Amino acid sequence: MNSENLPGLYLHIPFCRGKCAYCGFYSRTDLSLIPDFLKSLRAEMTLYREAFSRIDTVYLGGGTPSILGASHLEVILDAVRRQFVIADDAEITVELNPGDLTARALRTLRALGVNRLTLGCQSFDDAVLAFLGRRHSAGQCRDAILAVRAAGFDDLGLDLIYGLPAPGGDPGTAFRGWLASLQTALSFQPEHLSCYQLTLEADTPLAATLALSPLSLPDDDLSARYFLTTSERLEAAGYRHYEVSNFACDDDHRARHNRKYWDHTPYLGLGPSAHSFDGTRRWWNPRDFDAWVGALRDGMRPIAGEEILTLDQLRLEALFLGLRTREGIDMEAYRKRYGFDLCAERGDKIAQLAAAGLVRADGYRFSPTRRGLVCADFLARFLS
Repeated sequence: MNSENLPGLYLHIPFCRGKCAYCGFYSRTDLSLIPDFLKSLRAEMTLYREAFSRIDTVYLGGGTPSILGASHLEVILDAVRRQFVIADDAEITVELNPGDLTARALRTLRALGVNRLTLGCQSFDDAVLAFLGRRHSAGQCRDAILAVRAAGFDDLGLDLIYGLPAPGGDPGTAFRGWLASLQTALSFQPEHLSCYQLTLEADTPLAATLALSPLSLPDDDLSARYFLTTSERLEAAGYRHYEVSNFACDDDHRARHNRKYWDHTPYLGLGPSAHSFDGTRRWWNPRDFDAWVGALRDGMRPIAGEEILTLDQLRLEALFLGLRTREGIDMEAYRKRYGFDLCAERGDKIAQLAAAGLVRADGYRFSPTRRGLVCADFLARFLS
């Protein structure tokens, strides 16, 4: 099966044993709801199987997918294979928490065709993990990585967070701690690394804590230093910095599912709070477990809202998303898809950005430099 431009499938697993202080994703801690979730998720699949019949990526995110255990994960992935036609070369990813990992779950995932895992380490510093409200220790991160390798997985991504408030008001301590965590991650030779700067999400415990604390997040200059140093260190270690927050050991290990979000490939999101896109229309499920279950119990698609994107809106989104990637914008493909000639209409501005060292341009394509990625949104606004 040719999987070029096929949609992707995202499954939101809305369960966690506890809420991390910084997390703004939707989740519940009542694990007694899992049977209702599994029944409703299967029902939601049936409502979309004709519109999204063939897919080439599957991504189980959350929440904490690994909290479900081997038997529940098997139920979900078996249902996906019954309801959708999955490409032979599909990328099938599951997010894991180091504190939930079992050898049985890893064997089950491998037997079910899962070929990519992402491990939410966030840090290899126990003090940082405690500040973030993570349930696992740095030692559990190390053990989990070894268990993944022992189970035979050869496509492993690690998620890490940088840019925390400086302990004792010393930003140098936090910066050195980040570099130490990064070096530890590299010692395990993961195929993929996602390095995110900590941001404050509204209505999270961390936002409330910092509002009453003298601690603060890094300023713009220090944030840029974190970003540039991280990129330099990882590229020196052989990784390709292919998107603002993402690094792969080679092109074959770039996250295929996530790339769909960046290039307007359709995707289907199932589960409470999940988002979907069919090429022009975007819709989202309720951020409420009971509302999601109730709609499905009534045989209805659980849609909380939607928007139809105009060609101008799609064009603008493509500019912002494209400039988050090192591939940048293919101007001829952009013109054909969105009916806008960037070379003719924005050529002078592209030249200004190139002269400032923020983009590389050759007349057919322009892409952000490392310095340009620091201010990717500015580049897009400048050219919009």
